[in-house]
Amino acid sequence: MASIPDSNAPAAPDCRVVELRQYTLHPGRRDELITLFDREFVETQEAVGMRVLGQFRDLDDADRFVWLRGFADMPSRADALQRFYGGPAWQAHRDAANATMVDSDDVLLLRPVMLPTRSARAARTGPVVAAVIPSRGTPIESALAAFEAVGARPLSAFETESSPNNFPRLPVREGVSVLVVLASPPAADTAATKLQQVLRARLPRDSQVLRLAPTARSSFPT
Repeated sequence: MASIPDSNAPAAPDCRVVELRQYTLHPGRRDELITLFDREFVETQEAVGMRVLGQFRDLDDADRFVWLRGFADMPSRADALQRFYGGPAWQAHRDAANATMVDSDDVLLLRPVMLPTRSARAARTGPVVAAVIPSRGTPIESALAAFEAVGARPLSAFETESSPNNFPRLPVREGVSVLVVLASPPAADTAATKLQQVLRARLPRDSQVLRLAPTARSSFPT
């Protein structure tokens, strides 16, 4: 597993499976979902064996909520999801959460190939730029080089986890192969905008490049 060039050692890779989840919400209801999520769904998910790795507002789409959660491995994923979605927290609040959502099925199943160093985890972060890049055999080093060439600091990187979805109650995107890189631009929002534009010009045309703002309780980078 690669690490960010840094004098500190990389973080311990305790999450070998990661979901990148993008939700389309009903207009004007994102903050409602974030408030509910932060209050009811962080500790309760972690209590059953998963980690909430980061929650974000999409700066270009007021009705998109993006988040990541991690699992030790695929068997642990199935167990943790069964325990959470069959447990009291989700049963008590699922109707309120689902009422904010138009679509929650845009989900990528990933495995980490680069994790944040201790210094990245300690650094205060502003907007994050995330790219979902169709891999087509592209090595992760090439994807990271595209970020580094324009002054971005890669924080985490992932590639497709090819294992079958072992919790079919929650769909994932199948038949895709992607690289996902999350990187930090200079803190100003205008810098994130510029980085987004430059990356769109450098990466494959069907890449998705998002400007994301961590929510108040987001632990990213973690």
